[in-house]
Amino acid sequence: MIGAENISKIYPSGRGVVNALSNISFSTPEGATLAIAGKSGSGKTTLLNCLGGLERPDTGSISCFGIDIHALSKKQLSLFQRQHMGFVFQFGNLLSFLSVSENIAFPLSLNKVLNKKEINNRIAGLLEKVELSELSSAMPFELSGGEMQRIAFARAIAHSPKMLIADEPTANLDTETGNKLVKLMFFLAKEENCTIVLSTHDRDLIKLADKTIYLLDGRKIADE
Repeated sequence: MIGAENISKIYPSGRGVVNALSNISFSTPEGATLAIAGKSGSGKTTLLNCLGGLERPDTGSISCFGIDIHALSKKQLSLFQRQHMGFVFQFGNLLSFLSVSENIAFPLSLNKVLNKKEINNRIAGLLEKVELSELSSAMPFELSGGEMQRIAFARAIAHSPKMLIADEPTANLDTETGNKLVKLMFFLAKEENCTIVLSTHDRDLIKLADKTIYLLDGRKIADE
């Protein structure tokens, strides 16, 4: 379902260039959970950004569902992301001027597939699953870190994407809250038939993944 072949990414720096990624190749099947592990600066976020179409690799190709996403035009890629991808970032990145329900509704409004009643039902169902129904009208500044990440996850899967990309989703949470979030993410992703690709250095999270790629200084050093 998802495959990367010989992905490289180079950034210019004051002392020449930085090889953020060097000839990374891997594949993972539909419905699997893939963890990208490594220390800070190993290239995890860069690889996630390339997989999600947020950055373009300098060499190599990335195939999602049989489509080379970096061969798409900007308009085609934007449509592909809206329809088939969901994103969860370290700090949630909820829209501060929208309520919890409005944040979850945002990707549904963009895709314009469901009517208002269907959108409301979908929001209510997701809030119940992440156990935050009572916060439907709350604003982001009223949420705890764990609540914010659960709402960000609900928003990411609201439009039933085929792939969820999560960049260190537990990095800013305490251990107990982080473990609860990960178990919830994995359970609901399986329920939604969604493939998860996430970056992490959390060993407990790595143990739960179906497959793990280890990076060091932009190179893949292990694949298990």
